[in-house]
Amino acid sequence: MRRLSIVLFFLLLAGAAYGWFALRKPPKPMDMSEPVRIHQGIIVGGIDRNNPSIRVFNGIPYATARRWTPPAPPPQWGANSRDTREFGPECIQPRSRYGAFVGSIIDGLGLNFVERIAARIAISAQETPPESEDCLFLNVRTGNLKGAERQPVMVWLHGGAHQYGSGSQSIYQANALVEKGVVLVTLNYRLGAFGYLAHPALSEEAGTSGNYGLLDQAAALAWVRDNISAFGGDPDNVTIFGESAGAQSVTELMALPAADGLYHKVILQSGASSGNLLHLKRSAWPGILSAEDAGAEFLSSLAPPASTARDLRAIPAAAIISRAEARPDLSNYFLPVVDGRNIPRAIGAAFRDGDVPVVPMMAGYNGDEATLFYNYILSPTVLRPQMTGTLAEREEALASVFGENPAKALQALYSMDRIETWDKGATDMLGDDMFGVHMRFTGMQNAKAGGPTWLYHFTRVPPAKGQTIGAYHAAELSFVFDSHLPGMQITDADRRLTDQMVAYWTNFARTGDPNGTGLPAWPASTPELDVWMELNAAPKPVEGLRARKLDILEEALRSRIETIAGPTPAPPPPPEPEPETESAPAAYLGGE
Repeated sequence: MRRLSIVLFFLLLAGAAYGWFALRKPPKPMDMSEPVRIHQGIIVGGIDRNNPSIRVFNGIPYATARRWTPPAPPPQWGANSRDTREFGPECIQPRSRYGAFVGSIIDGLGLNFVERIAARIAISAQETPPESEDCLFLNVRTGNLKGAERQPVMVWLHGGAHQYGSGSQSIYQANALVEKGVVLVTLNYRLGAFGYLAHPALSEEAGTSGNYGLLDQAAALAWVRDNISAFGGDPDNVTIFGESAGAQSVTELMALPAADGLYHKVILQSGASSGNLLHLKRSAWPGILSAEDAGAEFLSSLAPPASTARDLRAIPAAAIISRAEARPDLSNYFLPVVDGRNIPRAIGAAFRDGDVPVVPMMAGYNGDEATLFYNYILSPTVLRPQMTGTLAEREEALASVFGENPAKALQALYSMDRIETWDKGATDMLGDDMFGVHMRFTGMQNAKAGGPTWLYHFTRVPPAKGQTIGAYHAAELSFVFDSHLPGMQITDADRRLTDQMVAYWTNFARTGDPNGTGLPAWPASTPELDVWMELNAAPKPVEGLRARKLDILEEALRSRIETIAGPTPAPPPPPEPEPETESAPAAYLGGE
């Protein structure tokens, strides 16, 4: 028996080694596609390896940018054609935290020993992709180069807390959406300190600073408007969709006047910036720095206080990354900020007051969003991390955020009234605090303004009995793109749910309504009907999802919005009626 175990061990070791080397072997280049002319010149893409009717154009530069400046027009290449079969470099970013996030998913899926080994081999075999500050590239996937009718366009904004990720990640590079008749665009945008750092010296030079990554996204949408028809896409039917920070970016673009008219529908997957508290020059909330003060502190060890914008741009990129790794608390400030110019006012207030475009919207979140985050935050709310200690100490901390009576109600609703059940309840509440309340608030504000709105709740859990993460954050991605990893446990129900979600998403992109033939009916949400589509093995509508819980969290959210942005402006008074005047005699009007 012992000899058999040793033999099996070495067989597994040999298989793992073979798999590792096989995965590291670069794939054969795609066959070249027919050429396509865009505004910058002629490009040649590739014929997709899995579906020869699909053409893939990768690494197209949509803009250029100097560090800490807004994006500028993209390069031209004249009469020479450009090979776009390979991805462009990713935007420079820290790598350690993303690896830990992926590792926590693998650990929580309940995989058996062989599956865990296979997953870790697949991860370890992936070399760190090329990265650069010159990273403003996008990728187009189309099956409609020669189509007689233009197809709807879906522009994907990746997640990663605005700190990491790219549009070229393999989970987004799949054909299902395109095979349903859309043109898919994925893109990079500047991240972390390179994409969102604000600093007094930069503001002195340009009148504002920060928001560079958001302006990149708007530049990509402008490129789509100007060029997507060359790929068979309809520039007048563009849906922007994203997950986590990508979904937050969608709401940020809705609050960015420069992006108006560049999109026509939106999909928000687990993210909305309705709770963003950051302002360029002032602290809008106790304990929150202004974006400029946070940027100055971040660079304080890398440049003297009197440094100019030119001096800051000379700091080595590696030093900035090292600083971000050493001060993750300051990296939390590298997000879009209210600067009065690009983002005129708080995003939550803009949605509250109807100061954003009214468009068809799909929005939702997952059933167990916080299972991947709770061990880092250790609190039921991001507004007061590390809520630990005795039950009395936790109750006092919770009341300091929400008020005594709402805190007691939340404790009861989430079963946090005993220390033994606190962590489970706090994990559930944290998911609603980080995502659920913002999805409902944003969706319902859109519905109140007259925008067709559909809400969803993704509740599929991994099939393994030993799984511990439930319907975790980002779990819906492989269903939306039909990009399930080979070797992962996918059931017949998962296959059916994937097909349904691909159909819902593409129907919405086409018509502004996710419903279609053969799909379970998905009712729209309205101010009078709080209804969500539960996406699971048997999708069905659910009314009043977590209603009392989200009501309390929304009361607190609205209070914060009012604190940082003031109350909703009173509507203007109706115009006074014009005074009546006596009719002039007919003779005066030219009559007889």
